Amino acid sequence: MKLDSFAIDILRKMYFYGYIGGKHTSIDNLQKSFPKHERGNIKGAVKNLIKSNLIIQKSTGYGHHCSLNPRMINEIEKLIEE
Repeated sequence: MKLDSFAIDILRKMYFYGYIGGKHTSIDNLQKSFPKHERGNIKGAVKNLIKSNLIIQKSTGYGHHCSLNPRMINEIEKLIEE
């Protein structure tokens, strides 16, 4: 699977903080460590990761949250190690 550098950075960040399965974070929080002029690219990368089933999305009463798909964790580990 071919991912851009933004998608890999998002996967690394989520893996580092342990956002896997039941532990989730707001999609807006994923943008915080990136420059403001790159935030559009980050949102696009998150959408692509959701489509590729590497990130699962959860709707909550206070917004959309996401976490890494625990069924794809082996593939995610391979992607972030490269």
